[in-house]
Amino acid sequence: MCEQEKKKLKSMSVSVSEVRHQRIRTNGIWMHVAEQGSGPLVVLLHGFPEFWYSWRHQITYLANQGYHVVAPDLRGYGDSDSPLSPSSYTLLHLVGDLVGLLDHFGAQQAFIVGHDWGAVAGWYLSLFRPERVKGFVSFCVPFFPRDPNTRSLESCVRLFGDGFYICQFQTGNLIAPMGMEIIDYLETPANLPLWITEEELQVYADKFQESGFTGALNYYPWEGSKVTVPTKFIVGDKDIGFQINGIREYVTGDFKNFVPNLEVVILDGGHHFIQQEKPEAVSEEILSFLRKFD
Repeated sequence: MCEQEKKKLKSMSVSVSEVRHQRIRTNGIWMHVAEQGSGPLVVLLHGFPEFWYSWRHQITYLANQGYHVVAPDLRGYGDSDSPLSPSSYTLLHLVGDLVGLLDHFGAQQAFIVGHDWGAVAGWYLSLFRPERVKGFVSFCVPFFPRDPNTRSLESCVRLFGDGFYICQFQTGNLIAPMGMEIIDYLETPANLPLWITEEELQVYADKFQESGFTGALNYYPWEGSKVTVPTKFIVGDKDIGFQINGIREYVTGDFKNFVPNLEVVILDGGHHFIQQEKPEAVSEEILSFLRKFD
């Protein structure tokens, strides 16, 4: 690993010497993975706009508890390949990538943990290939049954307005005043949240400066099917997605109709990037789920 990369990793809660990095071939792409430990395989799937680094608080913790922890950069992110065509980012592609990852490590089954888009990938791996998932922990994004009468973009506009970031991603040209880039138009917060430092934020900035956002933006389901694998859903009560009208009621009600083997945990004071905001609580919730399979 080069000296520049070592400096980037210096602010992490895991040391460079403890985490191994490699690129593996899966489903026609090269995927970068960070890994540590030995034992049953636990795969940590990041969300938008992140990469493996978002699990920096959980990797060593779980490895020290006797697990082989693997945190990939999903296709389009970090040091993994970024196919140019949006048609290369379907859910079937994501599931195929993960099946190839499990095959690479010789694991017939693995524990899957996903946040945000990583949760979506985990839901559909559990739906399409349940025999490969020993247990699934989803953060922030519940499983929704496919509704052929509802389009996701229309739902976003209805719930959040056409200025919502996902809605802007669909236009091809992000909405901003004439002559301005979207990054210049967005308001810069006066202070960072307490759960991330300037140095940690710079790790993300450096990586996306290097890789670009094409792959990540190209991200932006099976009618009547249920997810039958054992699942734990964790969400912060302050998460914007959880506060949408009807979502809390769905998570605590009808959600179990589509995920019968489900445990729901709502963390007080938690927001969307909860594995970084409340790392100890999240790590303990993951471990308590994994321990049920011992």
